[in-house]
Amino acid sequence: MPDDIQQQLDALRTEIRAHDRAYYVAATPTITDLQYDRLLNRLKELEAAHPELVTPDSPTQRVGDAPIPELNSVVHRIPMMSMDNTYSLEELQQYGERIAKLLPGEGVGWDVELKIDGVAISIVYENGLLVQAATRGDGQTGDDVTHNIRTIADIPLRLAGDELPPVVEVRGEVYMTNTDLADINAKRQEAGQKLYANTRNTAAGAVRLLDPRLAAQLRLRFFCHGVGYSEGLTAESHSEFLKLARQWGIPVTPLVERFDDFAAAAAHCDSMIARLHDFDFEVDGLVLKVDRFDQRTRLGATSKAPRWLVAYKFEKYEATTKVNNIFITVGKSGALTPTADLEPVQIAGTTVSRAGLHNIEEIARKDVRVGDTVIVEKAGKIIPHIVRVEKHLRPEDAVPFIYPTHCPECGSELEKDEGGVFIRCLNPACPAQLGQRLLYFASRSAMDIEGLGEKLAEQLIAEKYVDDLADLYSLTVERLTQLERMGTKSAQNLVDNIAASKSRGLARVLNALSIRHIGVRSAATLAGYFGNIDDMLAATAEELAAVEDIGPIIAASIHDFLHNDAGMRAIDQLRTAGVDMTAPKKERAPEGLLTGKTVVVTGTLEKYTREQIEELIEAHGGKAGKSVSKKTAYLVAGAEAGSKLAKAESLGVPVITEEAFEQLIAGEPPA
Repeated sequence: MPDDIQQQLDALRTEIRAHDRAYYVAATPTITDLQYDRLLNRLKELEAAHPELVTPDSPTQRVGDAPIPELNSVVHRIPMMSMDNTYSLEELQQYGERIAKLLPGEGVGWDVELKIDGVAISIVYENGLLVQAATRGDGQTGDDVTHNIRTIADIPLRLAGDELPPVVEVRGEVYMTNTDLADINAKRQEAGQKLYANTRNTAAGAVRLLDPRLAAQLRLRFFCHGVGYSEGLTAESHSEFLKLARQWGIPVTPLVERFDDFAAAAAHCDSMIARLHDFDFEVDGLVLKVDRFDQRTRLGATSKAPRWLVAYKFEKYEATTKVNNIFITVGKSGALTPTADLEPVQIAGTTVSRAGLHNIEEIARKDVRVGDTVIVEKAGKIIPHIVRVEKHLRPEDAVPFIYPTHCPECGSELEKDEGGVFIRCLNPACPAQLGQRLLYFASRSAMDIEGLGEKLAEQLIAEKYVDDLADLYSLTVERLTQLERMGTKSAQNLVDNIAASKSRGLARVLNALSIRHIGVRSAATLAGYFGNIDDMLAATAEELAAVEDIGPIIAASIHDFLHNDAGMRAIDQLRTAGVDMTAPKKERAPEGLLTGKTVVVTGTLEKYTREQIEELIEAHGGKAGKSVSKKTAYLVAGAEAGSKLAKAESLGVPVITEEAFEQLIAGEPPA
C-alpha cells in the first residue's frame, strides 16, 4: 500500500470537500463544473485501483450500491416537537408579551429565520462523521433514512475542522428547488412518466425511498436550522451554533437575523415576506426563536411545542396561468424592471394579471418566457410573484427573453450596475425617469404635494409643462386649466399645495431628488449634520462619509449628484424657485470619554430603561451598540446579564456598572 497513493487520496478528498463547502455553504464556487468533475473522476479512478483505501466519508460514496430492504425506526434522544403557529402580527405580539412575563427583567435576544417548506430531518455526527439520519416521524420516533441523506451533496459526510464535538445532532429541512422540480418534470413528461405535484411532497417521498440511487436523481438539498442532542458543544446560543455549523461545512437557513428585542424581530417579518420572490425554494412562514440556550431551558415546553419559538405563518394561494408578454418599465433611478403580463386569474379573491420579475437575473434563474405556463403565488399581503415555470407545458416556439441593450423609452445605451443585478438607463433626461421622479418628488415622504398623481404627471410631461422638477413651481392656475379634466378649483388646490411644499426643508428635498442610495433616514441625517445645502456642496466625499451612519457608498452617491451637471442644475433651479434648503442643525454631542466609542447595554438596570441609557450614550458622543465585538468600548451590565457579558469577558471588553457609566458621562474614567 504505497504511501504516495494514500497521500493523493487524502489530498483529493480534502480539496473536493473544500470545493463542496465553497459551492453549497458559501455560494462562491472557486472552480468550474468541468474542473470539479475532473477532480472527482480522478478520485474514482484511484479508489477503483485501490478499493481497500475507500472510506465511508469519501466524496465518491454519496450513493449506495443497492436498495435497502426496509426503513428501520430511530428513537430521537431529544424529541423533535412541533411549533406553535401565529397568523397575524397581533398574535405575534401577544406571544412576545407572554415570553417577557416568563423571563421578567431579562434581556432576550431573538433570531428570525425563514420557515422552509420541506421535510424535517435529524442528522447525527460522531467525531465529525455522519453516522445516522432520521425523519421527524411522530416526534419521538422517526425512520432511518441515512442511505438517502448521504446522497444529498449539500450535506457533508465529514465535518470540516479539528475541534469537533464528540456527538452533535444537526436538525434542518430537506427541500427541493422550484427550478429543479421544473427541470425534472420536463424530463418525466418526455419519458411518459407521472409528474411530481410540488417540491415538498417530492422531497418527502424521496427521503423515504428504499433505493438511494433514485433519491440521488431528485437533487435534494438541505438547510440546517437547529441542534438536537449534543456532547461537548461549545455554542451557548442559536446564533453561535449556526456560525459553528457554517464552519463545519453545513449550509444553514439563509438570511437569519438576530435582534435584541422582540418588537424589532416582529417588525422585521413583513420585510422578509416581501422578499419571497428572491428564493428558489418554498417558504411558508418565518420562525422567531429565543437565541440563548439557557433561557430556552428555563422556558421549557408544553406537551406539544417548545415555548421558546413560534412560527409566524401566512396564507399562501397559488394559481396556474400563462405569460402573455414580458414588458420593461424604467424607474426614477433609471433601473429597468421587467414585468410579466399574465392571462388574468383569480387568486385569493383578487384578479391577478401582472407579476413582477424584478431583474435580469430572476428572469434567467426562473427561465420565464412568453407563452409559458407558470405557477403564480400570493403570500400574505404581498404582490403576486411567479414561483416556477411548468416547463413540461412549454410551447415549442417559446424563446428565452432577450433583455434590451438600449432604453425602451429614450433609446440610450444601458449599463449594468458594477457588482449588481440592475440594468440602468443613465440618461437624466429620459422621459420615463422624469415621470417616476416627479411622482416620487410629490409623494408624502418627499415634498408631500397632494393632488399630483400618475395621470396628471403624464399630462404635465407630455404637454411640456414640466421638463425638470423645478418647473412645478412655475405652474399657474391658467395653464393647468388648459389640461384635460382639470377644473379651476383643482388647479388652484394644486398650485397652493406646490407653493406649500417650498417650506418642507432640506431633509425632504434631499429625499425628493431621487438620489441613488439616499432615503428618508440618510437624508435626515445629512440635513441635520450640515444644516444647509451650501455646506453640503462644500463638503468632500470623505467629509460626507465621516457623518455617522452615512459611509462611503452613500457619500459617493450624494457627492456625485451635487457636483454633476444634472444635480447642480436641479439645486440651482430649486433655489431660484424659492425652495427652502435649510434644516435645524442637530446639536453635536460634547467631547467626552464616550466620543466615537461604542457602548453596549445588557441585563436589567436599576436607574434607567434601555431607551434612556441609550439616549444618554448618544447624547455624550457615543454609539449605542446592539452586540458585543472587539470594537466595543464598554459593556454596561445590569442584573442577570447573559451571553453578552460572557462574550465581553472572553474578548477583554471592559464591563462597567451603572455607577461607572455615570462617571464616564461626567468625564471621569471609571474605576
